[in-house]
Formats: sequence, structure tokens, C-alpha cells
Amino acid sequence: MTGGVRPLGLPWPALVGLAALAAPRVVLHDLELIQEGTPVNALLVFGPLACWIAVVVWRRPPRPFLTVVVIGALYGVFLAVGHQVLWDAAFDGAAPSLGGNLADVNPAVQEVLLRAAALVSSLATGVVVGVLVGAVAALLCRLLHTRDRHVAP
Repeated sequence: MTGGVRPLGLPWPALVGLAALAAPRVVLHDLELIQEGTPVNALLVFGPLACWIAVVVWRRPPRPFLTVVVIGALYGVFLAVGHQVLWDAAFDGAAPSLGGNLADVNPAVQEVLLRAAALVSSLATGVVVGVLVGAVAALLCRLLHTRDRHVAP
């Protein structure tokens, strides 16, 4: 990229860093060091998202929605990698298995299928979180930018 123009308004290391803010919860949750419904869990869930919004509102990228969707997609990668790396620890050695008519499928094939589903689910979760948080960030940017234009110097 030449000319210093950043369509996302932030350099890639900043985008990756913002996404990485949400990674500790993945590790702590998969290792069962935090539980859902606790204040610490809430901080680890909503704190990074608030940071994404704050940075986007502060830096005012040209396309705030897209910027946060990209951060969310990168978060999905962290989520997917974390779940794959911590798979055995998360399930305490008793990995899930398919049920019903698929219960007779080779356990190795079941694991591949379940890990693939977890991978897709993690990536989709990251994108959906990015879309939802991106909508909030874009709305705030629009509201604040409109307000700033109406304030007399």
C-alpha cells in the first residue's frame, strides 16, 4: 500500500492488537478458570468490545463499520485457534462425539467433523460480533460527527 492511505483507518498491527484483547477470555474460559455470569467474565467479554468502539470513535476511520467487522473477523481467528489448541483441555480428555445415526462413525472422523464445525462456528461468531459492534461504532461515529458539525467554533 502506498501513499499512507488506510481504508480501514488503522494499521494492521492495531487491528490485530484490538482483536487480541478478546483472546484472554477464550483461554481462561476453555481452561475453566472463569465462569459465565461472573463480573470477571463480563469484563473480559465486554471490555474488549468497548475498546474497539472507543478506538474507532476516537480515530474516526473512513469506514468505521468495516473496520470493526475486520477486527471481529480477526477475533474469530483468535477464537478458532484458541479453541483448537485448547480442545483437549476444554473437554478434559473426554472430547465430544456425534450422536444418533452418526454415533457409529469412526471417532477420528467425528473429531475432524466436530473440530471443523467449531472452527466455522468461531469464525462466524467473530464476524457476527464484529457486525453488531461495528453497527454500534458506526452509529456513534455518525452521531458524534453530526454533532461536531453543528457546534459553532
